[in-house]
Amino acid sequence: MEGIARAFEVAGVSILVVGGVWAAIRAVTNYRAGRNVYQGIRSDFGRALLLGLEVLVAADIVKTVSVATTLDNVVILGILVLVRTLLSFSLDVEIDGMAPWRRRQVEAQEQLAKARVEGGPAGPPSTNGGGGGI
Repeated sequence: MEGIARAFEVAGVSILVVGGVWAAIRAVTNYRAGRNVYQGIRSDFGRALLLGLEVLVAADIVKTVSVATTLDNVVILGILVLVRTLLSFSLDVEIDGMAPWRRRQVEAQEQLAKARVEGGPAGPPSTNGGGGGI
C-alpha cells in the first residue's frame, strides 16, 4: 500500500511540475501573440495546482489507510484533507473569480442573453412535454 501512496505522491508532484512548465510555455506563446500573459498563466498554473492537490489528497488517504489506523492518524488525515480542500476551494474561486455554485447561474444567464440576441427562445425550455396543445 505504501507503494501506491508513493505513486500518487509522484503523480501529484509530476502534475505540479508539468503544469508549471506548460503554463510557462503558454505564457511565452501568449506574450509573443500580444495577449494577456498574467491571466493565462494564473489560470493554467492554478488548474495544475488544483489537480496536483487533489492527487496529493488521494496519496494522504491511501497512506493513512495503509498504516495502523489510530485516532492520531485519522485526525492528521482530516486536518490535511481540510487544509488542502480549503486551499483548492480558494484557488478555484481565485481562478474563476466566483464561487463554484455561482458559476452555473452565471453561465445560464450568459446563455439566455446570447439566445435573446440571436433571436432564440427568451425563456427556459418548456416542461409540458412539447405537446403545445390543450
